[in-house]
Amino acid sequence: MYSIRLEGDVRKLMKKLRGLEDVDLRGASLTLAEVLRTSTRERFQQQKSPEGKPWKKSIRAIREGGATLTDSAGLKNSIKSTADSTGFAVGTNKVYARTHQFGEKGRKVTIRAKTSKGLIFQVGGRWIRKKQVTVNIKIPARPFLGISEEDMLEIKETLEDIIAEA
Repeated sequence: MYSIRLEGDVRKLMKKLRGLEDVDLRGASLTLAEVLRTSTRERFQQQKSPEGKPWKKSIRAIREGGATLTDSAGLKNSIKSTADSTGFAVGTNKVYARTHQFGEKGRKVTIRAKTSKGLIFQVGGRWIRKKQVTVNIKIPARPFLGISEEDMLEIKETLEDIIAEA
């Protein structure tokens, strides 16, 4: 149990605290959730992490001239939010989101030949033919989920507005 002792004229403070009883917590959470969902989706256009660090360009984006993590926009479009009177969450249910958020140091990938001729490639001046090869690939982290400094300012301003209206 906590106890706070206030001395002096606290009528104004008490009036403000009573006003906070009427704050629509679910509405506040919905608003904040939408602020962060929008901010998260904008990171795909900015190609930056919540900390403002540019994402390393993907091989596909370099080769095709597109944007990293937006080939089909499936990941960006999967960003959803949920909220109730106890809080809110912003995220995605895409299985591969974890890999992009945190990166992967060494993933084994098997490449299989599409034809009976197999895969033909050169290693150290020698031509090699294989039906399949397994390689380790490194996928750099490209964080898109999180709260930026701008997000924190937006949250603070939104909460100040909600409290001022109470």
